Amino acid sequence: MSDDGDERRFLTAVQVEAYGRFVGTPVLEDLERFFLLDDVDLKLVRGRRGAANRLGFALQLTTVRFLGTFLDDPLAVPEAVLEYLATQLGIRRPGVVRDYMMREMTRFEHRWEIQAADGWQEFAQVTDELTRWIDRRAWATGEAARRSSTGRCRGCGSGGCCCRRWNR
Repeated sequence: MSDDGDERRFLTAVQVEAYGRFVGTPVLEDLERFFLLDDVDLKLVRGRRGAANRLGFALQLTTVRFLGTFLDDPLAVPEAVLEYLATQLGIRRPGVVRDYMMREMTRFEHRWEIQAADGWQEFAQVTDELTRWIDRRAWATGEAARRSSTGRCRGCGSGGCCCRRWNR
């Protein structure tokens, strides 16, 4: 792919801008689906010392599930999300979460723990696996040779094995 943004042309400017951050406040259905802490979550969260760390950990745990990525600033969430989690944890003053950022490494250590617990991986770690998965899917269709961007067939017209098959 080129570096001129062509790879993003399938997304609108609004979609690109919205990726990896909250756009508005999640509706109740989303709060219940992504931010409701189950018994396993509560066990992980309760292993933290202090209300700020419990709430900060819960924010990261649930935000990555909702957005598909960790926030650079784990506190950049709508007030409703913060209050929803604080209520579940019995934390009366959700503002205490500001103390979560006092020690910078805490958020990274929690991120790593959440990645391990939920099986999240950095994109760079799975790029090859994802490419193989997409490649298998693309070649399972009748249009694969013309649409493949994996390098197997670039529409070169050389008459090679893939071109002969698809360009009859």
